[in-house]
Amino acid sequence: MRDSYREELDDINACLVDMTNSVGSAMSKATTALLDADVALADLVIAGDQHIDLVRENVDERCFTLLARQQPVATDLRAITTAMATVQDLERMGDLAQHIAKVARMRFPDHAVPQEVRPVFLDMGHIAESLVAKAGTIIAKRDVEAAVELEADDDLMDRNHQQLFRELLSNEWPHGIESAIDITLLGRYYERFADHAVSVARRVVYLVTGERPLPIAAAS
Repeated sequence: MRDSYREELDDINACLVDMTNSVGSAMSKATTALLDADVALADLVIAGDQHIDLVRENVDERCFTLLARQQPVATDLRAITTAMATVQDLERMGDLAQHIAKVARMRFPDHAVPQEVRPVFLDMGHIAESLVAKAGTIIAKRDVEAAVELEADDDLMDRNHQQLFRELLSNEWPHGIESAIDITLLGRYYERFADHAVSVARRVVYLVTGERPLPIAAAS
């Protein structure tokens, strides 16, 4: 019975790692769809979000079953509650990738991102992919040191987000209000994606150490 319980916990953890791969792939495709005005790729991201949602539902159900049947305490309880919170973060990251793809689809056949800020969004896409890949490694290895490093990496995303606002507030912004709204929303999606990756890393720190880190701003 105990071996089966441990195998179930390990498999749930593996599902979370697989989920980071799915989310990372969605973000990669969404960024390409956005920058290349690739509506077919945008549609793949939009449709693929259903799979991420189903994984989240499956992990939640399995965690609730373990709580009911095993009544875990101490580290095992933290493992289950952390998994339940982590899967919510990852599901929301998938939603944010889908939001980016929807902007690309909405503006097709035009490009949603003006030439002036394309390099910023390209960099934000790369940072987002790197963060979620690191989050997967942190989950798999329960690596507290890497979790702390991930928070520093998030600063790069914040700097790009600030750069977008400098561009938008410039007197030389030539693309009008509609484009400015798109850029504001898109920047927010990438920034929140990174915040959720930080949240995942902090949950692993709590799982390993039992110490709750300071909360980040409420994720949306």
